[in-house]
Amino acid sequence: MNYRKAHPVPPVTLDDVRGAQKMLSGVARTTAMEGSRHLSQLVGAPVHFKCENLQRTGSFKLRGAYVRIAGLLPEERAAGVVAASAGNHAQGVALASTLLGVRSTVFMPKGAPLPKISATRHYGAEVRLHGQVVDETLAAAQEYAAETGAVFIHPFDHPDVIAGQGTVGLEILEQCPEVRTIVLGIGGGGLAAGVAIAVKALRPDVRIVGVQAAGAAAYPPSLAAGHPVSIENPATMADGMKVGRPGDVPFGIVGELVDEVRTVTEDELSAALLLCLERAKLVVEPAGASPVAALLSDPGAFEGPVVAVLSGGNVDPVLLQRVLRHGMSAQGRYLAVRLRLTDRPGALATLLGVLSVVDANVLDVSHVRTDPRLGLAEAEVELHLETKGPEHCAEVGRALREAGYTVID
Repeated sequence: MNYRKAHPVPPVTLDDVRGAQKMLSGVARTTAMEGSRHLSQLVGAPVHFKCENLQRTGSFKLRGAYVRIAGLLPEERAAGVVAASAGNHAQGVALASTLLGVRSTVFMPKGAPLPKISATRHYGAEVRLHGQVVDETLAAAQEYAAETGAVFIHPFDHPDVIAGQGTVGLEILEQCPEVRTIVLGIGGGGLAAGVAIAVKALRPDVRIVGVQAAGAAAYPPSLAAGHPVSIENPATMADGMKVGRPGDVPFGIVGELVDEVRTVTEDELSAALLLCLERAKLVVEPAGASPVAALLSDPGAFEGPVVAVLSGGNVDPVLLQRVLRHGMSAQGRYLAVRLRLTDRPGALATLLGVLSVVDANVLDVSHVRTDPRLGLAEAEVELHLETKGPEHCAEVGRALREAGYTVID
């Protein structure tokens, strides 16, 4: 749905973004642009990935953090900086501070992935765990800033941060000058605002589409209301966009320059992450895969050439394992079957033989013989199978029924 409205644009200009690009020379990588044959076929036009998952610290966040901290006065640097983040901004602030010789303290949610906590410490920051969601962590970091005099480095709600993130847009235009649509994830809005400023100033014809996780989508109601609106208990596996309220500064820019904001489901995020791994050989976190999820869910809605910004690749291995399993299930690659059979020697082996004929890989077997629901000579079996997709699932079901098994579920 298109929520585009007229809002006054805050003082972030194309010149600011170009200045940030010069400042980041030798600090941030010009990340690769990779084509996606599979998505290009679906969309019917070239689709490219802007691989910010391969940026230093694993996300675009280094760009904005470095520009913000580099712009501090000497006395502000001496007081140190403080930030709050679920992980990507934390790592960006930690590395930027270390490169600039500034002391940094980073507040992270208690449930932040351990690899992100470890990496943030490795980059040189003192890490403090507080709160369950980013908004609670933000409040703790701001309180610390007021008490200590440290400069608060907001993850998205500052012009310097937005200018730094906007350098992604300049690189897109340099690497893919024929681009017609840019699709990117939105959390607080810093990346979307920065890219929109850079791109619309140079190519107003390019369509910019923001994507949010449906369970943490604060922008659609905010844009509809004309002002930032908070949502309660944002819930999504995409911790990089688990933000309950748009930033005041990026909100006006997004409302003015971003053409559309879409939402995607958890199943769509899982499928997108799986596609990035299987087809593109790229490790991408759920928030970074959100543009791919949008393309998969409605490929006909995007005019090509399309650039999808893979904003980050810092994914917890435990979450990755769970998401991959979920994504495979959503694609019909897993099948759980519960059925009854005659409780006699060799019955289970016979059942497994039927599954072998149709090439279904058995991952787990649960065999129940004693249950009030079962007849005297009956047993119930629950099977977890790895399959090749929905058609293969249907083939497995037919084979079981043709072999005379009663499939309960």
